[in-house]
Formats: sequence, C-alpha cells, structure tokens
Amino acid sequence: MTHVPVAVVQAEVEPTLQGGLVNTRELAIEAAASGARLVVFPETWIPGYPAWLDVCRDAALWNHPPVKQAFRRMAENSVVVAGESGRALGEIARDARVTLVIGVSERVEQGPGRGTLFNSLLTYGPDGALLNHHRKLVPTYTERMVWGTGDADGLTPAETEVGRVGGLVCWEHWMPLARQALHQAGEDIHVAVWPTVIESHQIASRQYAFEGRCYVLAAGALMRATALPPELEPHPDRVASPDAWLLRGGSAIIGPDGTYIREPVYEQSVTLYAELDLARVREESMTLDVAGHYHRPDLFDFTIHRGRRA
Repeated sequence: MTHVPVAVVQAEVEPTLQGGLVNTRELAIEAAASGARLVVFPETWIPGYPAWLDVCRDAALWNHPPVKQAFRRMAENSVVVAGESGRALGEIARDARVTLVIGVSERVEQGPGRGTLFNSLLTYGPDGALLNHHRKLVPTYTERMVWGTGDADGLTPAETEVGRVGGLVCWEHWMPLARQALHQAGEDIHVAVWPTVIESHQIASRQYAFEGRCYVLAAGALMRATALPPELEPHPDRVASPDAWLLRGGSAIIGPDGTYIREPVYEQSVTLYAELDLARVREESMTLDVAGHYHRPDLFDFTIHRGRRA
C-alpha cells in the first residue's frame, strides 16, 4: 500500500484485563469501520499505566502491604503473550482485519523469568499473527520497581501490508542507539507509545520523525485519579482532586519532516485518523538519511545483540 489509512486511539484505560480486551475490541473495530488499516493504542493500554508509582504516598516503601496489593492486581491483569490474553489480541486484529500495535504490561507465566512483568509493545497482523514483540529496554526510574529490563529481539520493524512498522516505548526515544537500530532497519511508520504525550514527549516524537524520515504515530492514554489503587493515598501536591487527569492523552500524527499531520489532542476521548502517503518517506530521505547517505559507517561501528534474553 502506498497510501495507508491509520488510526491512533486515545481513551480512558480500563484497569482489568477482561475490560481492557473488550474495550480494545470495540475501539479497534470502530476504527476499522472508519477505514483504518493500522490501529495503534498507547503504552500499557492494558491494564493501564501504573501512575500510582509517581503520585501516591509510600509507593517505594519496602514490604509495604498496600503497594504489594496494587502490584499483585497489576500482575494478575497483565497480558500473557503466549497465553489466552495474547491470543485474544490476535483475534481482535483478525476480526477487525487491521494491523494492530498495542502497549501492554506483559507477564511471563512460566519458564525462565516466571512472574516477571515487562512493559511491552505488540504488533499483530490482520490474520491475527504476532509480528513483533518488543520489551522496553530500560524501565524508567520508578518503573523499575514493577518491570524487568527488555532486550533487542523486538528492536526491528515488522513487515506488514501497510509498510514497515516499528516502535519504541516512552523514554526509549531518548536512547540514541535504540533509535539508530530502527533507523538502520528501515521504518515507513514508527509507533511512539507514551503514558501521556506531554510537551517533552511531543518534542521527542517530532525529533524521531525528522531524524528517521518516517511517519510517527504518537499515542497517549487518558486516566483520572479515580483509577488509582484504592489502597494507596494520593499525594495532595500531585493529585488535586479525584477527577483530576493523571494522564492527559496528547496523541498526535507526525509527518516524515517532523511537522504535525494531526495536532495533539488533550483530555478527551478521540480516535485520530490520517491517510499516510508512504512516498513522502522516500522524498524526505533525499535531505537526510541517518542510515544511508548521511551516515559514516567507515567511521562508526554499531552492533546490535539480538535475541531474547532468558
């Protein structure tokens, strides 16, 4: 396809696995009915970003029962990629007949690493097959209390019917070598998933588009303070009221020259649509191609150690 209709879904998260799957199905089918062939959901859309790590009191206290309860519930509602919940996501992509890119909290159910959670980005084809499985390389700051470190196995774009689709999670967009790995692999469309796309995240997303000469779909979620774990006490300096927005969305669609195709939208449920002309990726590479004519491999060595870490 040279002209690709895409959709970025921005909505309030559902904190349960089952509710998240139902919500994802409804929104993906709705986007497909509006013509989208690629549908994108934000970082840890299922079961929602653990904002309580940053806005609740005592989140980092050792052996603190309320925090352990919040973590247990998060783990129970995380996706097992090779299990029933992972297959359900594939079925959603198949039934909607779209390429689906979705951020999830992943749980390893058995074998090496059993019980570990990962901040993962999954890509499914319109036949329901899992095309790519990327685990965030380094959980950011407080995230390290709940998620493990990922690997480079999924640090590559997926070959899809809508082009070469890659993605990174949140602050990976400030890891120069992670960006270069995807630039060298060649992306037509890059999915940038965030909990919420604040100003600095907008800058990183636009920079990625400019540097990679690719389209960027920046996806952010919505979450109110009412979604915080009931066992934990919100910090008054960070949570003004129960209805306060913790995650404000900010989803946007950016062209391969770094300019907005769809401006950011905040504090409202919306699906952003656009038709992407992939020929623009080729046009913009004439000016800058950090993996091609604007690269000096004779001066710089770069090695990627791929493969799934046990």
